[in-house]
Amino acid sequence: MSRHLIFLVVGLGWAVGAWAAPAVREPANLDALKAEIRVYVESGAYREALAAVALEAAAWLERRAAQGGPRLTVIFDLDETLISNWSHLQEMGFGYVPGAWTIWVQAARAPAIEPVREVYRLARRLGFAVIFLTGRPERDRAGTEKNLRAIGCGDYAALVCKPDEARETAGGFKTAARARLEAEGHVIVANIGDQASDLAGGHAEKTFKLPNPFYLTP
Repeated sequence: MSRHLIFLVVGLGWAVGAWAAPAVREPANLDALKAEIRVYVESGAYREALAAVALEAAAWLERRAAQGGPRLTVIFDLDETLISNWSHLQEMGFGYVPGAWTIWVQAARAPAIEPVREVYRLARRLGFAVIFLTGRPERDRAGTEKNLRAIGCGDYAALVCKPDEARETAGGFKTAARARLEAEGHVIVANIGDQASDLAGGHAEKTFKLPNPFYLTP
């Protein structure tokens, strides 16, 4: 191979490499992002965003109740939808520690997210069946039921938890669960959750996405 051809090949390789691998900027510092999340919550902006979605959901339930129909059902996710884990998230530095999470669930001290609890109460007043559909595993059922009673949300048709040994994603589990509920005759008029995976896959007339800057669940 001639020197000129070698230089050409090397030069082309450098050019292709430079084109294929552009420089990546340093991402925002994790501590700075955590501080930004705290400001978002503590400033009241998070609650305002929750309330705005809850207001839309409530308006839809009012309209849908007027239309009537059999076995009308509203599905709620739990964590960061009806139940707030904010104090636990802060204590864990926004990380997931399995043992600490189990203790937190068993303590059943998580408070309600008030705007969404109002939607739950409205749904019951209007005669909708309420089904809680959560990615929490079956082993967390007792603590979850205790927490629901503690926040005044113990009047529901079913609490559907993920099987302990399930390997599917939360989104896949929830889509299949809604399909099964429809096959049983439930008309799911609203599906309310904080994750895109709570709402993906259909099987609901309307979906309502609450904000969650804390974590993502596939």
